[in-house]
Amino acid sequence: MAPNDLILSDPGTYVDAVPHEFFAHLRSTSPVSWREEPDVIPYWAVTSYDACVRVNREWEEYSSSAMTSLPFDVPEEEIVQQQLMMLNMDPPLHTRYRRLVNKGFTPRMVRDLEARLHTVTDELIDHVIEKGEADFVVDIAAELPLIVIAELMGVPFEDRHKMFDWSNKMIGSQDPEYNVTPEVAAEAAMELYSYASQLFASKRSNPHQDLMSVLTQVEVENESLSDLELELFFLLLAVAGNETTRNLIAGAMNTFFQNPDQWVRLREDRSLMDTAVEEMLRYVTPVMNFRRTAMTDVTLEGAQIKTGDKVLFFHISANRDEKIFENPDVFDVGRNPNPHMAFGGGGPHFCLGANLARMEIKVMFEHLLDRMPDMTQTGPTQRLRSPFISGIKHLPVSFTPGPKVAS
Repeated sequence: MAPNDLILSDPGTYVDAVPHEFFAHLRSTSPVSWREEPDVIPYWAVTSYDACVRVNREWEEYSSSAMTSLPFDVPEEEIVQQQLMMLNMDPPLHTRYRRLVNKGFTPRMVRDLEARLHTVTDELIDHVIEKGEADFVVDIAAELPLIVIAELMGVPFEDRHKMFDWSNKMIGSQDPEYNVTPEVAAEAAMELYSYASQLFASKRSNPHQDLMSVLTQVEVENESLSDLELELFFLLLAVAGNETTRNLIAGAMNTFFQNPDQWVRLREDRSLMDTAVEEMLRYVTPVMNFRRTAMTDVTLEGAQIKTGDKVLFFHISANRDEKIFENPDVFDVGRNPNPHMAFGGGGPHFCLGANLARMEIKVMFEHLLDRMPDMTQTGPTQRLRSPFISGIKHLPVSFTPGPKVAS
């Protein structure tokens, strides 16, 4: 297999499955390989664990800001606005921004959500438990992170599906099921900005205990967040907090169907739940890659990267690196240690919502194991057509009907 046999930027490459065999081939032959593919700027594909960690951490060599951290080629006229989003910043600006945001996104706020998570999860299962069948993605996996992010940000419950719709249009624009043109995706982003602006105005005049109320008031060293920064942070949470956790939960359930012995193992030994959550994150890796721009000439795994070069580092490959993980293609709910980089592999861009995501995953699977222990797949898995998000759109399931439990 030659290094250019697969087009990694083609969303169609990921429809049937993530091409793990091809990534393994790249890791063993050219872990930093130059890719010239149709309709995208040529780039370096970084696929080994150590190289991915370095690209993510060494922000002075590999910039998130110069051309954004999104794998897509962002139009030049949009770069300046995109650079106001935390995801697309480098230190020291990123450090300042994160310091402000951390004032609202506290561990206590996350802990306070735990009881609500249990209630919401039971309510979601209640909606389908008597039927004995469901679309696991649409009916269960999509709803929990959507409700949690809405509540965290102080979005009224009845508006949560607006966020779901905007998020799908922005992330799923390359999937024909969503029938979204670039213009529709841009319109969805503008609708989200407009909604965020109105929400922040409301929070300033009538603040509550939610994250967005806190962020409208927060100051560090006489600095506060501008309206545009607040709107961009709202967009980041609405998309990242929704899409990633939804696809992790759906991808993990799909993985359990492929590895039923691990479902039985976890069902019978709940002490494995924490390591199981980490293994789900490693094995599924919902965000497959991010982009950086080389800020200097640098050598990486023998590759001579030039200033200005586009660099994509693939978490999805790093998390299967044979040099780091024993039997990396085996799904093992007891795997330990498990230094996966689903949340970024450390450095300034370590995922802000990592602990919240872990909690959502743990609570969801605790309840599924308790209330739907015999769940089985009844139809084909339909994957998202995307070179960025490893996602599942539909996963039909059946289970023994049971009673509702939420009051």
